[in-house]
Amino acid sequence: MQRATLDLWVGLFVVAGIVAVLFLALKVGNLGGYDNGATYVVKASFDNIGGLKPRAPVKSAGVVVGRVADIGFDPKSYEALVTLSLSARYSFPQDSSAAIMTSGLLGEQYIALEAGGDEKMLANGDVLKITQGAVVLENLIGQFLYNKNDSQTEQAAP
Repeated sequence: MQRATLDLWVGLFVVAGIVAVLFLALKVGNLGGYDNGATYVVKASFDNIGGLKPRAPVKSAGVVVGRVADIGFDPKSYEALVTLSLSARYSFPQDSSAAIMTSGLLGEQYIALEAGGDEKMLANGDVLKITQGAVVLENLIGQFLYNKNDSQTEQAAP
């Protein structure tokens, strides 16, 4: 009887471990933590989306208010067209802005939605007009090195 009780506790511990690993996998894959209730779709164009992926969170004031539904390319404007699926619980003014941000130094990318001050609210199918693309680390390093090289050249010239 003692052996059966021990086996039962070990089995429960293993099941709890598997559930914990599954929970972490869903969190890392952005598959958990967001209700799939009623939503409305908003589109935004960005000049550079960096490493943004579908199902990335859309956050406002640090709160997840939606997810990236789709990412496409607009052949007319040569920009990335991002479709956002926002929860119907949250409404934003029409002059709201969207920016692609990064969690931490090398973390996941998400869309930060900044509320505007307009009286009219975004509706299904609206387009965000004010957007800011992703900051690409390689471009920043290149600009820094280029500016540093220019300043050294100016100092050397009489």
